Amino acid sequence: MSLAADIAPHLPYLRRYARALTGSQSNGDSFVRASLEAIVSNPAEFPRDVDARLGLYRVFHAIWSSANVEVTPEPQNAGAMERIAQDRLAAITPLSRQALLLTAMEGFTNEDAAYLIDARPADVASLVAEALAEIDRQTATRVLIIEDEPIIAMDIEAIVRDLGHEVTGIAVTRDEAAALAKADKPGLVLADIQLADGSSGIDAVKDILGEFSVPVIFITAFPERLLTGERPEPTFLITKPFQRSTVKAAIAQALFFNSTASFAG
Repeated sequence: MSLAADIAPHLPYLRRYARALTGSQSNGDSFVRASLEAIVSNPAEFPRDVDARLGLYRVFHAIWSSANVEVTPEPQNAGAMERIAQDRLAAITPLSRQALLLTAMEGFTNEDAAYLIDARPADVASLVAEALAEIDRQTATRVLIIEDEPIIAMDIEAIVRDLGHEVTGIAVTRDEAAALAKADKPGLVLADIQLADGSSGIDAVKDILGEFSVPVIFITAFPERLLTGERPEPTFLITKPFQRSTVKAAIAQALFFNSTASFAG
């Protein structure tokens, strides 16, 4: 099988990781694009002593570590958002965030994460603990949950409250989500795609973002619908079934960057 065929299935999830790491769709995609250009220009350097997914993320991390990539500011309030990100970067090191996202969101073992960031497995555990400690110190916010499955909604609500945040409401339809957001403006939105009346969580988020800016995390059993590469995609995306640590990491990153998921039809 060709190298292109080997890495192709893993590209949507690398884009997800890159966006969560940078807090931006455009910036994350810039680093992924640079990684692919590096692979195409010198395929012999691609790590072949590990599986294709590890090799792909390894190349990405080499590009990320060099930081020699031109990135594009997000169009909405870019200056203010960049300042927020830089201020918070001073409080939590990029390496600890990488370790947390690689293990909690991407599902790598400590050993694999250590390979990717050039650390020891024991160092990864310490870095994750450091990132989690910073999460615990983050400022609390108000969260709107858009989820039509009661058990999942209750689980998400418990995670959100355990992190010290307040839940403004749980919406099960597009119209209900828009009404709740208008009545009580949230500081974060967690949204499923398929809702109770057949309406779309994507459309619900569009309605909300049409009124005001707010960070958004999509939680869905159908990530392929949002990771097509054919249209604007969310910065933060969690796949069902999820681990509590995954939701916790995504919430931390979304609030870290205070970024708005740009999403167009």
